[in-house]
Amino acid sequence: MCINVQKVARRSQPKGNQSSPGYSHDPQLKGIVTRLYCRQGYYLQMHPDGSLDGTKDDSSNSTLFNLIPVGLRVVAIQGVKTGLYIALNGEGFLYTSELFTPECKFKESVFENYYVIYSSMLYRQQESGRAWFLGLNKEGQVMKGNRVKKTKPAAHFLPKPLEVAMYREPSLHDIGETVPKAGVTPSKSTSASAIMNGGKPVNKSKTT
Repeated sequence: MCINVQKVARRSQPKGNQSSPGYSHDPQLKGIVTRLYCRQGYYLQMHPDGSLDGTKDDSSNSTLFNLIPVGLRVVAIQGVKTGLYIALNGEGFLYTSELFTPECKFKESVFENYYVIYSSMLYRQQESGRAWFLGLNKEGQVMKGNRVKKTKPAAHFLPKPLEVAMYREPSLHDIGETVPKAGVTPSKSTSASAIMNGGKPVNKSKTT
């Protein structure tokens, strides 16, 4: 992986990536190290195994994210401690990825009262065209992107920047190249497991 904030340890670089045309050796993108506070009352956090949820602990290092600009009002959200990217797949599930792919791109839009919403750049509802959003429910669990509405508190995040940092430009990989580090626990409103296999959910076996 080829994005690193100056205070984040470098992860192993995929073979051949450093010589690719889009790879930049010098940090050129100005982003921020921040916490993302959800209007539901939780800070978004990424655990060491890559799983995502919310916490009320505003001092945990697992709540630190690199917000890296990768386009006009488009960002990559990377865990500072893990180096993993937040991604959203074609079935609406959030997962974390070691490689930067199109599923890791989120449009950043300012909503009311300075809250920000993050929507997938790749997926939306086919019929209505409604965007899919990053969101936490009232229990602090991540939601399926296609069930989050931009007008609801679940989708509203307030960035709390800690510092400005310079980042290397990420090398974009095909979706098929990445194997997510870990799935995220689904909200209570979903029945499918968020265990991921190449960005695809794997259903849990039914229990009696």
